Amino acid sequence: MLNNLKRIAPAIGLFLLSPLIAEFLLGNISIDLLLTAGPFVALGYGTGALLIREVTRRTNRGWRTMILLGLAYAVFLEGLVNQTLFNPSIFGLNLLDTAYIPAIGMGAWWTLMVLTLHTVWSMSVSIALVETLVPNRRTTPWLGKAGLAVTTLLFFLGAALGFVAFYFQERFLASPPQLIGSLIAIVAIVVFAFKVRPYLRSQITRRAPSPRVVGLVSLLTSSVFMASNLVVDFVPGWALVGMYLVLYILMIKLVSYWSRSQEWGNAHQLALAGGALLTYAWYGFPQLPTIGSKGVVDLIGNGIFAIGACVLLAIINRTVHQTDQRASDQSNHDSSLN
Repeated sequence: MLNNLKRIAPAIGLFLLSPLIAEFLLGNISIDLLLTAGPFVALGYGTGALLIREVTRRTNRGWRTMILLGLAYAVFLEGLVNQTLFNPSIFGLNLLDTAYIPAIGMGAWWTLMVLTLHTVWSMSVSIALVETLVPNRRTTPWLGKAGLAVTTLLFFLGAALGFVAFYFQERFLASPPQLIGSLIAIVAIVVFAFKVRPYLRSQITRRAPSPRVVGLVSLLTSSVFMASNLVVDFVPGWALVGMYLVLYILMIKLVSYWSRSQEWGNAHQLALAGGALLTYAWYGFPQLPTIGSKGVVDLIGNGIFAIGACVLLAIINRTVHQTDQRASDQSNHDSSLN
C-alpha cells in the first residue's frame, strides 16, 4: 500500500498543483472556495495536466510535444467547454471587445491571453515543477493502465460538468462553425504535437546561461505579459496583441537556443517554471476574483498562496541542488577510479 502510494505520489501532486496554480494562485478564485470549488476545478485542470504529461512521456517525447498538447487542452477548455473564446459577455466582462474580429466572432486579445494562461501556467509550469521535484522519475510514467483509464474518465466528467455549469450560468452556446472550428484546431494541434521532434542536446557544445539568468528572464517576460491585463482598458488592443507575438517569438527563440545546450538541466527547468510561478504570485493581488469573496478575505488568500508558491520553489530548489551534488560527487568518484 505504501509503495503504491509512493509510486503515484507525483501524479497526486500534479493533480492538486495544477488547479491551485491555474485559478487560486492567479487570484481568479478566492481562498474561501478552496474546499468547495477546488475538487471540481481539479477535475478539469489536474486530470488534463496528468493526461498531457503521461501521454508525452509514454511516447518518449519531450517538451515541444508537451507544450503543444497544453495548447490543444486550452482550445478544448475555452472553445468547447467554457466557450469563453466566443461568449461576448462572459462573467459580464465583455472580454471579446478588445481587438475584436467580427468575421469569426472572437477577440484576438482575449484568445491569446487565455490560451497562454492555460498552455504556460495551468499545464506547462505545473508539470515542470512536479517533474523537477522527482528528478529520478522525470521522464517515466507515473500511472499504470488503470490509473490512466480512471484519469481519462475523470477528465471527461470534469469537462461535462464544466460545460453544464457554464451553460446554465451564461446561457450561451457557440455557433456550429465556431465549435467545429475549435474541434479542427484541436485535432490539428495534437497531430502537429506528435510530428515535432525533440532536440538532440548531445551534439550541442554551447554553454547555457546560469539558472539565475533563466529565472530572471522568465520572471520579467511573464510579468510583462500578465501586467498587460491590468492596462487593457487604456492600451489599444492590437498593440497588446503585437506585444504578445513579440514575447512569444522572444521566449521560443531563447528557450530553444538555451535548452539545446548539454549544460541545460533540472536547475534551468526549475528557474524557467519558477519565474513564471512568481509572476502569478504577485499578479494574484491586483486580480479581482471572478468567483468568491473580495476584499480582506481575498488578500489573505493571495498572501497564503504566494507564500506557498515560494515555499514550493525552495523545496524543489533544495531537491535539485542535492541531486546535482550527488551526480557531481559520483562523477568525481568515477574519475578518480579511472
